[in-house]
Amino acid sequence: MAQFMSYFIVLALLAFAPPLCFSHKTKSGYLYPQFYDHSCPQLQQIVKSVVAKAVARERRMAASLLRLHFHDCFVKGCDASLLLDNGGGIVSEKGSNTNRNSVRGFEVIDEIKAAVEQACPHTVSCADILALTARDSTVIVGGPNWEVPLGRKDARGASLSGSNNDIPAPNNTFNTILTKFKRQGLDLVDLVALSGAHTIGNARCVSFRQRLYNQNRNGKPDFTLEQAYASQLRNQCPRSGGDQNLFFLDYVSPLNFDNSYYKNILSYKGLLNSDQVLLTKNHASMQLVKQYAENMELFFDHFAKSIVKMGNISPLTGKRGEIRQNCRRINTY
Repeated sequence: MAQFMSYFIVLALLAFAPPLCFSHKTKSGYLYPQFYDHSCPQLQQIVKSVVAKAVARERRMAASLLRLHFHDCFVKGCDASLLLDNGGGIVSEKGSNTNRNSVRGFEVIDEIKAAVEQACPHTVSCADILALTARDSTVIVGGPNWEVPLGRKDARGASLSGSNNDIPAPNNTFNTILTKFKRQGLDLVDLVALSGAHTIGNARCVSFRQRLYNQNRNGKPDFTLEQAYASQLRNQCPRSGGDQNLFFLDYVSPLNFDNSYYKNILSYKGLLNSDQVLLTKNHASMQLVKQYAENMELFFDHFAKSIVKMGNISPLTGKRGEIRQNCRRINTY
């Protein structure tokens, strides 16, 4: 009976989610996978090749490239604003609290853009490159595949305040994180499924230290973190110092995209507070965590649908935006 109710909750949540469709209507037009089939038929192979080489050099890069797409889309939509450097009146999002000393992989995007510009000058947006790179990074380390709707343009500005305020932070409460997702048109299923990206990658000591030393709990132990695991973490994450020390988000299979992230949460070994609250603060999200821990195929299916949905957040299309020649700066005419 309990298992039936769990499936019922998941189905009920999905019933209210918009259906997946690989052609997405925007205010100015459609995004669709075949957008560059005639104007740049080599695009997908170029992106896949450069990503494969980058991940072969450093497995962690898959998570870094996937994260760029998340952090871009949550600020003003999927418009490559994250890639802009300081200068020309632009204050880069790279300096925000959520991005500083954290986001990486920009050189790989530069390499892809240079290769694409050589093959198809002034044709492919940096925003679309980010979306393709996220998909290819996921597939290379064992995750699901999906068709990427294309046709985005690039922004001519950035938003430091948006980056500071709109991207979910490791120490946010569950309700704050869900609110930030809902602002983007994403729901609870999207939140739990997309959090599964933490099955790969690393987090810095500064991102979870408060859980180890009860800095937000009036000295009381954090009972949502398994204490033997917490003790291991303290060895490399001291009460002060070591802010940049790196830890696997998924200590079981940190280099493979799978569902062990959810199994860790069920064992109270979610590294970040934002991971563990998926189990402890909301009944519906708890049921999804259990479902994904039991059924990797279900997780992969939901993740693919949710990231396509995320990639459709406020894209610039038609005459809005531009095709940057260099992803780090706007075009000058």
